[in-house]
Amino acid sequence: MEDRVRIRSEEVLSDDWAVLKKTVLDYRRRDGRWETQTRQTYDRGDGAVILPFDPRRSTVLLVRQFRFPAYAVGHREPLIEACAGLLDENDPETAIRKEAEEELGYRLKDVERLFAPFMSPGSVTERLWFFTARYSPADRISDGGGAPEEGEDIEVLEISLDEALAAIADGRIVDAKTIILIQHLKLNPIGA
Repeated sequence: MEDRVRIRSEEVLSDDWAVLKKTVLDYRRRDGRWETQTRQTYDRGDGAVILPFDPRRSTVLLVRQFRFPAYAVGHREPLIEACAGLLDENDPETAIRKEAEEELGYRLKDVERLFAPFMSPGSVTERLWFFTARYSPADRISDGGGAPEEGEDIEVLEISLDEALAAIADGRIVDAKTIILIQHLKLNPIGA
């Protein structure tokens, strides 16, 4: 692609919680014609997400939390989600283990990396690293709930995998990363 993209200009529109840039570029189409395009990219860093599963009890650990962007477009309930967070300076597995301890209150052992898709590549630069792990009640080290100093107010939920699937079907779970992980787990069960 290097021979098909020429950056004309980049302008930082916002550099607060994340970086919003406006880029003007020339793009060579498949037919050979050059076209000038203007795009905005939103960069808040890459992240990781995990769905812990207890195969003995067929339960998963999820979180429920307020998400202002969803609220701003009319979703008035807190979102039910898989545990997730930004990588910051960590590798994906280290980051998600820390998030699981902070948000869920569990120290997870057998963490398995699944895939790392771009979640909304039309405008967001984030790549999200997906994980699953086995857990049991013995892995609990705290109540979880997140980091209040970072504005987190997280409720930990333990529900059956079947209930999680039903929550997707009836609209209680509307978060894409969570839907992907729950469906992946249903299609690829973790044994006891």
